[in-house]
Amino acid sequence: MNKLKIFCVTDVSSELLEKLNLNLVGVGKKKFSKKYISVKKGINIQKKEKYYSELTFHYWFWKNKLKKYDKKTWIGFSQKRRFWIKNKSKITSFEKLKNNLLTRVPPEWKNYNSVICKAISVKKPKKIKLFKRGWKNLILDPQIMFKEKKQTVELHFDMFHGFGFLKKAIEVMNDNDRNEFSKYVKSKNKFNANIMYISKKEILDKWFKDLFTWLTECEKIFGFNLSGYDNQRIYAFLAERYASFWFKKYSKPITWHWTFFDITKSKNEI
Repeated sequence: MNKLKIFCVTDVSSELLEKLNLNLVGVGKKKFSKKYISVKKGINIQKKEKYYSELTFHYWFWKNKLKKYDKKTWIGFSQKRRFWIKNKSKITSFEKLKNNLLTRVPPEWKNYNSVICKAISVKKPKKIKLFKRGWKNLILDPQIMFKEKKQTVELHFDMFHGFGFLKKAIEVMNDNDRNEFSKYVKSKNKFNANIMYISKKEILDKWFKDLFTWLTECEKIFGFNLSGYDNQRIYAFLAERYASFWFKKYSKPITWHWTFFDITKSKNEI
């Protein structure tokens, strides 16, 4: 039976997290106990954490640990508020989360080699948000207001993370993906969010190489003089859109169940 290793990234310690069958990772400025994997040793980008978020660990894992795994092991990534679960169910308590946490490779994955989250739709944005955040897009193309096919991934990024930023980032992408990814964000109205994926060594190695090579080029455009949630974590938001495209192009993915559960605010927290 193939093994499954799930890593959960957090910027705060949690006794409840420590009770879950997960490999915990501590990022950010706070100190963590030995129960958490540290990204401060080895090859790392810890200093970029507030811009890269959980990608800080993804990079560290790629550079320091990935090569040590065998080819059959499934390796997955999650976060302190988002967890892979066994089946589609409403998680309302820590106990339900613990009992439904994904810990084994499901038989349904047999004919696939990667796992991504169910896609979210960006169609039908609220009109008030379109006027407030997407007014530049509306000036260029007023039909966005009425035609759903024009309410795309690119429009969504423009509205929430900077007008034209995604277009600029794509311009420095590798030749193999640039044109296809540009068409993807201009035509699709949903994407697989959360920077959560599960796959095996060879696929993850290629993914990380393509991703971080691109983001390094993006740093030359956006730098690190960034502020506000929508812009400061731009590298994580770019990775989120790219992952949705990349795993469908270079692997055979299955969408799987996940849940949002803010464990740090749970009444069960000690």
